[in-house]
This record gives sequence, C-alpha cells and structure tokens, in this order.
Amino acid sequence: MYQLGVMHYDGLGTKEDPETGVEYMEKILYSDSPKARHLKFAAAYNLGRAYYEGCGVKQSTKEAERLWLIAADHGNPKASVKAQSTLGMLYSVSVLKDLKKAFFWHSEACGNGNLESQGALGVMYFYGQGICQNTKAALECLREAAERGNIYAQGHLVEYYYSRKFYSTAAAAAKRITENDDIDMLAKMTDCLPTYVAKGVAMAAFYLARCLQLGLGVHQDQAAAKKYYSKV
Repeated sequence: MYQLGVMHYDGLGTKEDPETGVEYMEKILYSDSPKARHLKFAAAYNLGRAYYEGCGVKQSTKEAERLWLIAADHGNPKASVKAQSTLGMLYSVSVLKDLKKAFFWHSEACGNGNLESQGALGVMYFYGQGICQNTKAALECLREAAERGNIYAQGHLVEYYYSRKFYSTAAAAAKRITENDDIDMLAKMTDCLPTYVAKGVAMAAFYLARCLQLGLGVHQDQAAAKKYYSKV
C-alpha cells in the first residue's frame, strides 16, 4: 500500500494522482495493523510533504509541521530522519521560524547520519544561529559534510578560505565544485535540496570569479572571471 501511495503521489509508473496517494498514506498512518507499524513514520513524512506543498490536499504549513513531528518521533533514529532534517529547514526559513528548534532538529538528524543537516549545522555554528557561535565546531561540521559531498558546505568552506586569504585553497576548491553544475543530478546524488546545492555552486563560482578577476591565488584571467560571474 505504501508503494502504491508513492506511485500515485509522484506519478511513478502510473498517472499522477496525489489525492489517491494521500488516501493511501492516511490509511497507513492511522492503521491499527502491526504490518503497517514500520511504515507509519514514512507515511507521516510524505503526508507532511503533501500538506506543505498543497498537493492532493489543501495547503497547511501547520498540518505539515504536525505530521513531520510525528514522523520525526523526538529524534528516534528508527523514525524518519528525513522528517527530522525537514523540520530543521522548516524552522529556519518559514513563517514558523525558530532557530533554536531548527538547531535541535538539525542536530538530531545529523546525529542520525543526515548529510544535509550536517552542512546546515556547520553554517548555524559559524554564524551563531540558534546556538552560540563556535568556529571550531562549524569547521568540523562543514569539512566532514563537504567530504561526504554536501555542496552547500563546500561553498561555505570556499567563502571561509577566501575570507582568511587562503586564496589558492579557495580557488582550487571552487574550481572542483563548479566543474559539475547539474543541480538536479547533484541533489539526487547527495539527497540534498536543489535550492541549497545551487547556493553552494553559486558561492563557489562567485569566489572563483573574484580570484580570477584579481589574480588572487591564480593567474589573473578576466575572460574566465566573467564566465564564472555569469554562473552566480
């Protein structure tokens, strides 16, 4: 039933029918069957996504929040780690903005292995968002997330290296990031939101352009700088 719900909601192998997808997910979430127990967290996450996007149901950020909290289950590693990370994002940018809650949920998700939340935590530590500023903790999170493929974390490291005048390091890292600008593919590979992947690539392109324009850490090249500025 869960697979049918996903197929109908996303139009995988069948005509896209989000209303039917939502019905399947609700049946799983509110089922008393022991067979449905291990699928409840995933169903709650997907229902939250439907309410947040207003797809198959009337849009409601509050209902999305309620369902994602069920799915996240207080940080339970066996629950929906995706919901935990999504709550971190929700409390960072939406009308429900609460940076302390955002930090809590990103911490829970990161502790459960979520790559996107690890990068987000690094940024929050770096700028003191929802937590006291801690550059050491920020760099630990950002470097580990960057090594695991988080483009947003990689972009912030480029900015850090540039600001500390480690120009050759910044330029080399930025060049590696900008070699692949297929945002959708990178998002799928890393299971990170395309919006934040795009931000990471744009940051890298900007600082590489600056280095090329001013001849910082690389040979000055105005034509190449113009090319990278166009990617920002």
